[in-house]
Amino acid sequence: MAADAAAWLIEAEAAAFAALRAGTAAWALPCFDRLSDRWPDSARLHWLRALLLREEQSHEAALRAAQEAVRRAADDPRAQALIAQLRYETGRTAAADFAAARQLAPDDPGLIRGQAGALAAEGEGAGALALLDRALADRPGWVEGQAYRATLGRLCGIKGREDGGFAAAAALQPRNLALWMAWFHWRAKTKDWAGARDVLAQARRACGDAPAIEVAGLYLAAESGEAQDRPDLFDGHAASGDPGLMLAQVRHALRCGAPDRAAGLAWAQIGTPAASLFWPYLSLCWRLLGDDRASWLDRPEQFISVSQIGLDMVALEELGALLRTLHGAAAPYPDQSVRGGTQTDRPLLFRHEPVVRQVRSAIEAAARDYIDALPPPEPGHPLLGTPRGEVMFAGSWSVRLSAQGYHAAHSHPAGWISSALYVSLPEPAMLGMAPAGWLRFGTPPPELGLDLAPFSAIEPGVGRLVLFPSTLWHGTIPFDDGERLSIAFDVRTPRF
Repeated sequence: MAADAAAWLIEAEAAAFAALRAGTAAWALPCFDRLSDRWPDSARLHWLRALLLREEQSHEAALRAAQEAVRRAADDPRAQALIAQLRYETGRTAAADFAAARQLAPDDPGLIRGQAGALAAEGEGAGALALLDRALADRPGWVEGQAYRATLGRLCGIKGREDGGFAAAAALQPRNLALWMAWFHWRAKTKDWAGARDVLAQARRACGDAPAIEVAGLYLAAESGEAQDRPDLFDGHAASGDPGLMLAQVRHALRCGAPDRAAGLAWAQIGTPAASLFWPYLSLCWRLLGDDRASWLDRPEQFISVSQIGLDMVALEELGALLRTLHGAAAPYPDQSVRGGTQTDRPLLFRHEPVVRQVRSAIEAAARDYIDALPPPEPGHPLLGTPRGEVMFAGSWSVRLSAQGYHAAHSHPAGWISSALYVSLPEPAMLGMAPAGWLRFGTPPPELGLDLAPFSAIEPGVGRLVLFPSTLWHGTIPFDDGERLSIAFDVRTPRF
């Protein structure tokens, strides 16, 4: 009988993970609710139910289910790890929980990273860096750990090169090509082109002319702007199936004044899983070419919505006070659009505080109203050609800008609908002359050197919520002084 029960639990676990992979956790949950009610002593069933609840973004219920699993099996490392992760994602202290999980699974590098992130979030940046340094001393080739150590060093404001761990690890493992490439990409995303070039030269001396090094060199030449007179730069890689390399080709073609070539490359990716990366660039290509499909895609006058969120000033002030406590970083992440400010870590709208639950409820209602007001479905359109049955988040965060702060022009390939919700703004006299501090749509990234005027600009206002397609290029205009505090989120593309 025990053997039969064990086999049945294995099948149940396989079914749960199949639902997670297929995006059908909502359909599997009622079954696991009944199973855990019927066999309440099964730690594994409670753990599986917690995983499904987390996938459905019901984090509080997921945390209770994970805690129930640990009550049944305190030595289960998976359940302990899930509690730590859920506490972290809901804005609770979690460093001690990750430490407890590491006692059960000491060789899991993901738990080391989780504990370091939790320590940093709890104001223990020095402890987080020391933890990572100890772990990397034992495993210098841990590529993700090296990248996170460099990122955390920047966020904590350490002096000197944040990526010194990469240099030490490469000296110990000079033939580790993955390590060299991770170091190169770290420097590239910080726009340290000279540093990236130096890393690539060292990698070539250590590993020879590996294909990855060749591709990295092409990317460097294109993104640094040094190859603007070489439209044939990527000719030997035109048929690559790598979305990142294809995106670099599209951007390079635009820099070289060849929007027709860029459009062809981008269009070839529509219909692939990477399509969301390329729609914003198709907009630029079509606008430059005078192609009517740009109007079909963007429709800013139809797709940009401005409304007041359903929160009074008391709630907005309470929300602002909470958000300020979360902006403890010394600098923004290197690959974010923030200039002159900071962006919070962790999924903001999953936090446990009552005021965050209140704002999440108001945001979900506003997003549902926006979706319900969209024009009829249009197959093939990235906004209108998808199902409309759920409102789930691909990400949520807060941005705090100070004097001369702004967002560089960008888009949100992870989202379906994107947003800006203004929580606190400088006094009018501190903003500067209009449109200082406004949200602007349609301006391309400046590094592409494209002469395209913006579609429009939206004036910020406390409690004002702006919703728009994630494919739209957007950024903000610098302002004179004060604090510009906002929340942003992406609604993910519905699955059904």
